[in-house]
Amino acid sequence: MIKTDILIIGSGISGLFFAMKTAKKRPDLSIVIMTKEKAKNTNTQLAQGGIAVVTDLIKDSFNKHIHDTLRSGGGLCDKEVVNMVIKQAPERLQELIDIGTIFDKNEKGRWDLGLEGGHSQHRILHHKDSSGLEIEEKLLKIIKKLPNIELLENHMVIDLNTETKKNKTICTGAFFYEKKHNRIKYIRTRAIVLSTGGCGQLFENTTNPKIATGDGLAMAARAGAEIVDMQYIQFHPTALVSNENPLFLISEAVRGFGAHIVNEEGKRFLFKYDIRGELSTRDMISDAISKELQLTGKDHVYLDCRHLNTAEFYAHFPIIAGHCNALGIKPEKDVIPVVPAAHYQCGGIKVDQNGATKINNLYAVGECARTGLHGKNRLASNSLLEALVFAHQASENIDRTIAEFTFSSKILIPKFPKAEQSNDYHAFTILKKELQSLVTAFYTSEDRNADLAIQKIEMLNNTAASLIETHEITIPFIEFSNMLAVALLIIKQCKASQKEIC
Repeated sequence: MIKTDILIIGSGISGLFFAMKTAKKRPDLSIVIMTKEKAKNTNTQLAQGGIAVVTDLIKDSFNKHIHDTLRSGGGLCDKEVVNMVIKQAPERLQELIDIGTIFDKNEKGRWDLGLEGGHSQHRILHHKDSSGLEIEEKLLKIIKKLPNIELLENHMVIDLNTETKKNKTICTGAFFYEKKHNRIKYIRTRAIVLSTGGCGQLFENTTNPKIATGDGLAMAARAGAEIVDMQYIQFHPTALVSNENPLFLISEAVRGFGAHIVNEEGKRFLFKYDIRGELSTRDMISDAISKELQLTGKDHVYLDCRHLNTAEFYAHFPIIAGHCNALGIKPEKDVIPVVPAAHYQCGGIKVDQNGATKINNLYAVGECARTGLHGKNRLASNSLLEALVFAHQASENIDRTIAEFTFSSKILIPKFPKAEQSNDYHAFTILKKELQSLVTAFYTSEDRNADLAIQKIEMLNNTAASLIETHEITIPFIEFSNMLAVALLIIKQCKASQKEIC
């Protein structure tokens, strides 16, 4: 049985930044990072826009960024958390720069700050339109050089183990699937950090990769952690219409650059719904597009970049332009078909300002955590910032407290030591599509019947259970079970909040 001082589940910006900071500060601690696929396969590497940081105290201010964040969050943000995150931002940015992360500068050598919806000032630092990939690559490069970190790819964590000591629940380890040897194993640990991302794959249209199945949320819920505000799923208004899964994201920054959203007749319509037009927040624009589609009976609207300087557009957005070109779309000549798509969960595992859950030794950072920063609707480019700040907070807290905790003496043997990979994947693919259709219909409908949706999910669960033998465990079943658990959380919390959806 293996053990490590700290187990990090997930390899996005929050988990990697936490690992880097902790490993450098505490070379005496062993750290294992487990990720269910390749380490690069994260939401982080798909992030195009950048990171929101106040760097110009003449034109901008912390108070303006705080105000924009609170306004975007619709009254549900934690003001103390917002204040902490935004005022910490320059320090966390400098740490990225110190490891070689490159952000674009203008011809005068100053930051080429972007403007995105909901922001009152240009304050988005970016690396063209592949900011997340730039950060992810630099962090992975550092991680691989640190001797007290072990990165284990293709290791899917299945469940957490907890024990009760002196009436306190403590997280003591985790069961995981090792793909290479097709085995279920157990790892003992003194602290666990969940950085497992979101649950976008619960929806038919999403910008999230196929790994975004809410695994961390489901595990935390089973362990007894508090899950809140799951009714607040943010839809990004401009995902490129296609048959792909996930849909390709057209960054918020494109609208900040001057692109327009138009209907089938080529007319701008957003100002009917919000005076900020294309620079309104994501929830407002997604809602406006949905209303326009209901009005016109069409399936999508368009992003119009034809009036923009072609050379500058291609220079600023090479990934977006290249992807469009590959589909036969020339942004300088053609309008780009777009539709709102599930993009970010604003709720999640409830944590304090140190990223700690109510379970001792269990932390959550990044999209899987509900920190209080985003409220009902995340302000564009605040996600990478939140990940950095809470990874820092969790690292500081674990450094102070880990000496209090020792390894559990219990030796646990997995109930299912062997996993079956030869099971019928096609059957689970069909079930997944049924679940996506169910959750999408429930979430986007004005007449939501939560009890009926719950009943249908229970039927899907029974069907999935019938596909496996009692003596075996299958990875598709585990992942689908996690999706079902998170779907139930969303539906029940929608019902509890009087079906309020943002």
